[in-house]
Amino acid sequence: MRRKESMGLKERLQEDLKAAMRAGDEPRKTAIRMALLAIRMAEVEAARSLSEDEILRVLQNEVKRRRETLEELEKAHRPDRLAAERAELEVLLAYLPQPLTREEIEAMAREVIAEIGAASLAQMGEVMKRLMPRVRGRADGREVQEIVRRLLSEGSS
Repeated sequence: MRRKESMGLKERLQEDLKAAMRAGDEPRKTAIRMALLAIRMAEVEAARSLSEDEILRVLQNEVKRRRETLEELEKAHRPDRLAAERAELEVLLAYLPQPLTREEIEAMAREVIAEIGAASLAQMGEVMKRLMPRVRGRADGREVQEIVRRLLSEGSS
């Protein structure tokens, strides 16, 4: 078997699906199949193969969808489906990069603010434009925006 480090995300998912099928690991098999289906659908829509970043975004959307489903299942008092949904979420989370801590986001935001010399909220758009590609896939946009807003507010007061 090829080394997983040199495999693309899609290839890794395909290899892991085969392993899950051999092991009879239903939650893993289901989660990976759904992820691969979402990737295939995105590729059909784009009429080309997806880049690693695009595949990562598809997986992030799948994770978001699972989290939303978990919330709905909890509201509907469906413990029978909660365990399976949580198991699938955990499988998908393993394919995403480690999320940044609030402190790491703040440090990166301070770096960008210093690079462009931002001193007020009026420059928030420019800061976000430069910061988001650096944190993409590893931080929630709303959290990043909140941190940047706070830092720029502190700087202008």
